[in-house]
Amino acid sequence: MTGTLATEHDLFVFDLDGVVYIGPAAVPGAVAAISRLHDEGRAVAYATNNAARRASAVSAHLTELGVPASDGEVVTSAQVASGVLAERLPAGAAVLIVGTEDLAAEVADVGLRPVWTADDGPQAVIQGYGREVGWTLLAEACVAVRGGAWWLATNADRTLPSDRGPLPGNGALVAALATAVDREPDLVVGKPAPTLFEEAAKRRGASRSLVVGDRLDTDIEGANRASMPSLFVLTGVHQPADLLAAPAHQRPTYVAADLDGLFEPADAVRLEGERAGWHASESGGELVLRGAGPALDALRALCAAAWRAPGGARTFRPDGDAAAAALADLRLG
Repeated sequence: MTGTLATEHDLFVFDLDGVVYIGPAAVPGAVAAISRLHDEGRAVAYATNNAARRASAVSAHLTELGVPASDGEVVTSAQVASGVLAERLPAGAAVLIVGTEDLAAEVADVGLRPVWTADDGPQAVIQGYGREVGWTLLAEACVAVRGGAWWLATNADRTLPSDRGPLPGNGALVAALATAVDREPDLVVGKPAPTLFEEAAKRRGASRSLVVGDRLDTDIEGANRASMPSLFVLTGVHQPADLLAAPAHQRPTYVAADLDGLFEPADAVRLEGERAGWHASESGGELVLRGAGPALDALRALCAAAWRAPGGARTFRPDGDAAAAALADLRLG
C-alpha cells in the first residue's frame, strides 16, 4: 500500500480559481483540506494566473476564507511577468499597463515606470486580467504594439470560473488585441508555462512538488511542462468529458473529486492502472461501460479506453443500471 499524496510530496502547489475558491466563496472542503496540510507541517503554495491582485491581497482573501496563507506562499503571474520585464528592460523604462493598479504596482516594484497611454513611449506592454479593462486600454496597447513595444501577457486563460459559470478571462482580451495587431504576444508567462510552478518550488527548496488544479490546459499542462506530477480535481472549469478528450500533454497523474483526494492512498487516486469493478471498451465509435463501483473508478476505466480508441470515442453507452448511474454522476449521460 502506498502512502497518501499528502505524505509522498514535499510541496503542494494549488491553483486558486476553481480549486480553493470560486468567486468570493471557498470551494466546499478546500479550507479543511489545506488547513489539515498546514496542521501536519506540510509546505503549500498558491500559483495563480490572475494578475489583478498582489500576493498580499490574495493571501488576505485566503485568510478571510479560513485558509492559512502568507504573502510568500503566493506566486502570481504579475510577479513573474514583472520580473521578466526587469531583466529585459533598463531601469526606469516605461511599461504600458493593460490591467489593474495592482499590476502597475508590481511593475513599479521592479524599478520600471507604469504608464497608461501609448503617448508616454512605452518600451513594453504588459497585459493582465482586470474587470475594468476595456476598449480604451486595448486601444492604447494596440498603438504601442504597432509602434514596436514588446508585448507580454500574464496568461492566456480564455475563461475564468464564477458562481455564474465560466466568464471571459484574460485570454479573451489578449485575443481581441491579437486580432487588432494581427499577431500574438511576444511572451506569455502564466500557466501552462512552467514558470509559476518552478518559482514556487524554488522558494521552498522542494524536490517532490505536487500541482493541484482544475484546468487541463493550464494547471495540468503546466505541471507536465515542469515535470511535476499533478492532481486534477473536479471542482472547477474542466470536468470528466474534458478529461476523456484530453491530449497526452494535458493528462494528469491523479484525479479526485475534490481536495480530500490528497489524503487518499496515492494508488487509489492515480489515473492510470486497472480498477476492480469496471470495464470500458470502444465499440462502433462509442465507449461502453459495464460493472459496478465508485464513479471515479469508472472514470479511470473510461479514460484508459478513450485514450486507446482510434480518434478518441466521444459518446458513451451504459451496460446495466450501475453503469448508467455512474455515467450520470460523471455527467456523461
